[in-house]
This record gives sequence, C-alpha cells and structure tokens, in this order.
Amino acid sequence: MIQILVVDDHTFLRDGIRSILALEPDIRVVGEAVSGDEVLKKVEELQPDCVLMDINLPGKNGIEVTSLVKREYPNCRVLILTMFEDEEYLLEALRAGADGYLLKDSSSDQVVAAIRMIAQGEAVIHPRMTKKLVTYHHQEPLINKLTKREKEVLIELVKGLSNKEIAEVLCISDKTVKIHINKIFKKLNVKSRTQTIIYAVRHQLVPFS
Repeated sequence: MIQILVVDDHTFLRDGIRSILALEPDIRVVGEAVSGDEVLKKVEELQPDCVLMDINLPGKNGIEVTSLVKREYPNCRVLILTMFEDEEYLLEALRAGADGYLLKDSSSDQVVAAIRMIAQGEAVIHPRMTKKLVTYHHQEPLINKLTKREKEVLIELVKGLSNKEIAEVLCISDKTVKIHINKIFKKLNVKSRTQTIIYAVRHQLVPFS
C-alpha cells in the first residue's frame, strides 16, 4: 500500500485527488496539508511513502518544503503537482530533490501512474516539461561513450519508462536494464534517473519529438 500525503491549499483540489486515489486498491491518502509549514509535521506524524506537493503554498513554498522533506526524510518520495510550466520551477524542484514533476492538467491515470513509478524509485517528468529542457547545445562527445544498447536504454528512460517496461521493449531482463542504467550514470557523470533525463534532453543526446 502506497501511503500519500496530499499538499494543496485548495480544498476542492484536495478533495478531487482524494476521490481519484480512493479508487486505487494499492494507494491510500493518509493525510492532507494546506501550507508549507504544516508539511513537515504531517510527514513526521504520518510517515507517508509519497508527498503529492503543490508549489504555490502559504508560508514556505512547495520547493522549499521539498528540500526540507528530502533532507529530513530521504526515503519519502515527493511528486510535484503544479500549474507552473516554467523551466526554472522544474529545475529548482529537481535540485530540491523532487522525484517527479507533473502539471495539474495531467489526467488522473497519469497522476496514479506517476505515484506508482516514484514509489518504485523511478523518475517522472511531465512530457511538456521535458520538452522545455531542450536547448540548442551541440551534441556532446559523452554520447559516444555509450554502447548501442546503452543508447537504446537511454531513449526509453527519457520517455519515462520503468525498468520493467524498458526490459519488455528491448526484450532483455530487468537486471540487464539496471546494469545498463548504472553504466549510463557513470559515463554521463549523473547520479539519478532524473538527472539523466535532464542531461540527455538538454544536450540533445537522444531523439525527442
């Protein structure tokens, strides 16, 4: 059971999220918070697996709170759910330790899938936000360090696929996917799936449409 703390200062949004998640047998909303200052108390009290975090909050904003949560409770996952589409908000959230970044126009299926993915240690970034990371940098030579199979894994990783899904697409085992991803981390000098996605897209290391 994935236990969720919902953080948003709008009652109707919290109620909507609670109603959506109540339909899922493996997800349970254990509490709510309406301000940034309230979040840490709730996390300490309820020990949720995941915090569904808005950015625009009374008191400390969601990015500041994310940093505090990840520092005090590193095993607690944080999924940002916001209306802000600016690249800088995304980058600040990821620097603060957020495990995912979704926009509020995401479908209920997208939100549920994202919760399950980050609970498993995966990274999730809304497709429109991923596109915003694309820059006009020239392709860097680091991509040449990756093998053909590692490049294939990287492409699927940037699409947001889990290890299991990548394994199914490429017809290899989950274990092999994990080995390839660890090698990609080392070769690109990154430490997480989220950093890998950002690096790959910003430097145009993979095709992206």
